[in-house]
Amino acid sequence: MTAKSSRGHKHPPSGPLVLDTNDLGRRPGAMQEVRRAAPAPDDLGVDLIKVPPGSPLDLDLRLESVAEGVLVTGTVTARAEGECGRCLDPVAETVQVQLVELFAYPGSVTDETTDEDEIARLVEDRIDLEPVIRNAIVLALPLTPLCDPDCAGLCAGCGERLDDLPKDHTHEMIDPRWAGLREKFDSPEQ
Repeated sequence: MTAKSSRGHKHPPSGPLVLDTNDLGRRPGAMQEVRRAAPAPDDLGVDLIKVPPGSPLDLDLRLESVAEGVLVTGTVTARAEGECGRCLDPVAETVQVQLVELFAYPGSVTDETTDEDEIARLVEDRIDLEPVIRNAIVLALPLTPLCDPDCAGLCAGCGERLDDLPKDHTHEMIDPRWAGLREKFDSPEQ
């Protein structure tokens, strides 16, 4: 069995980020708007900032039937939470991503001439938006989120936020290799 012929044996996708295009039809130019909130899937983010699982993803999409499939365009908005990459304070930000994705009809020229990982496909007239949304949001999130662009981070000596400490805050750091000499030659204060 070839990879192309095994495509028709997939189970239809289901879940809150799956859209049924049955009502849209296949006549090029047919359009349908989708505005709704869907719960965010697990692990939607990077190490320091993520969209909490189950929090709302606001979808504002347009589905348009074209000759080769269904073109999905629009925006997805979510609230991401995490911690500052410098001081570890909580960070929250709104993330809005643009989607433009073609989902190929089974048996279309696009379906037959592209690999499975090149372009998304409809399975039994259903569109699974989760991989597309996941890619767009993860790429839009900062790898190092900041509570403030000028955040100074943490003091290496005491671990306190540098922004909360006085400007002249310092710690006397003695190289441990010289500590024995300091003890021997330092005189007690008089």
